[in-house]
Amino acid sequence: MEPIILASGSLRRQEYFKLLGLPFSIMPAHIDEIPERGLEPRKQAENFAVQKVNRIIELLSARLPGWIFGADTLISVDGDVYGKPADREDARRMLNRLRGREHEVVTAMALYNGKEKTLDCRSVVSTLSFAPLSDEEIEWYINTGEWQGAAGAYKIQGLAECFVTGIKGSYSGIVGLPMHEFYVMLKENGYPYGD
Repeated sequence: MEPIILASGSLRRQEYFKLLGLPFSIMPAHIDEIPERGLEPRKQAENFAVQKVNRIIELLSARLPGWIFGADTLISVDGDVYGKPADREDARRMLNRLRGREHEVVTAMALYNGKEKTLDCRSVVSTLSFAPLSDEEIEWYINTGEWQGAAGAYKIQGLAECFVTGIKGSYSGIVGLPMHEFYVMLKENGYPYGD
């Protein structure tokens, strides 16, 4: 199989790539991930995923690889978009907003095919419900540090799963890489998966 540059430092995405047996190298694309006010969450996540791929294309313009993959996960509640919290107070604000509510988790994926010079972008929206957390539960969770580097200030694959009362959609998409949709994306773009 052909190697893919993963334009992400996400450990979860790396784990999923390994699970799929994909040869990859990690090259985090450092972009400003500040949500644009008024932009629909799905479009915002797609913009970030494409920006990550374009950043790697820009950095490697002299010798473009065959495949580059970027992704971004955002949380949306009542039209407000949340990425990764900047600090403990930001994490507390996000968790207060999410407690006892349903919210959307948007994961966008961008795949560059160097042979065809094409860039495909897709997104998956899942819905997650949180229990009505107490202030003490939020403080306990913040003190674990698990919120760091996580969209919406929580990691469903960790301790935050204790707070989840329901999921509609893709669990792996909530974690950061919707496996089914990613597999389909690879196949439809001519990636020699399984060859």
